[in-house]
Amino acid sequence: MIQSMTGFGKVTAELPAKKVTVEIKALNSKQLDISTRIPPVYKEKEMELRSLLLQTVERGKIELNIQVENIGKDIPTQINVAAVESYYNQIKTIADGMKMELPQDWFQVLLRLPDVIKAEVAELEESEWIVVRTTVEDAIKQLQDFRRQEGEMLFHLFEKKIANIDHLLTEVEQYEGERIEKIKARIIDNLEKVAEKDYDKNRFEQEMIYYIEKLDINEEKSRLKNHLTYFLTTIKDETSPGKKLGFIAQEIGREVNTLGSKSNHVEMQKIVVQMKDELEQIKEQVLNVL
Repeated sequence: MIQSMTGFGKVTAELPAKKVTVEIKALNSKQLDISTRIPPVYKEKEMELRSLLLQTVERGKIELNIQVENIGKDIPTQINVAAVESYYNQIKTIADGMKMELPQDWFQVLLRLPDVIKAEVAELEESEWIVVRTTVEDAIKQLQDFRRQEGEMLFHLFEKKIANIDHLLTEVEQYEGERIEKIKARIIDNLEKVAEKDYDKNRFEQEMIYYIEKLDINEEKSRLKNHLTYFLTTIKDETSPGKKLGFIAQEIGREVNTLGSKSNHVEMQKIVVQMKDELEQIKEQVLNVL
């Protein structure tokens, strides 16, 4: 069964002092394009995460976002008291020397200065990483489940659209005989208008046969039928045929266009327009197939 290229997965895990939330979003893309937003503590594992995504998501624009919320009493950032004191004394000395007013809100000024807030660089423990990696894997599973659900909807849509084109193809047959007779009648009528002129009747018959053969659409109908069958077989038997379905849709389009150029009949041309409409909807949704 086919899968959609779009999807979403979100899983949260709680550690003793923090809550980790993993979100994975997949959008359409011709290739695999991975972007990540990872807290500094997990940066050393980025290549491992990218490798995991490469092995599982296949194709699409993938966004991996890992957020950490501290829920313990310990705060990973600390105020550098020594720096605050040093800045305070320096500002006070400068203000006294230049006879300037001191700041009204010392904390607002001091906390914005460099190195006042220092972040503790914690080392990643293996036990924590196991939990985070498992959370990422669970988010990937959610993403894949989402893709399969979307793929099932696409499958039924394609079945319907292909069936519509197939039905329209059968409607063409009722106009084929009438079309050829009208062409013959038009040619003969034109010849009667110049009846006084001599012409080679054998050559005329040969030209008539050649002209009618050029307008014959049996080969196009046969190829179009085969392409429709191949499209359905592909969506039933393959899990990631997005590019192949695009190629098959192009071949279907070629046969439909040839039918239109050969039709030479108003009603047949209307049917061809309907076929093109159904095909455009197929092409649009094929872009979503993995």
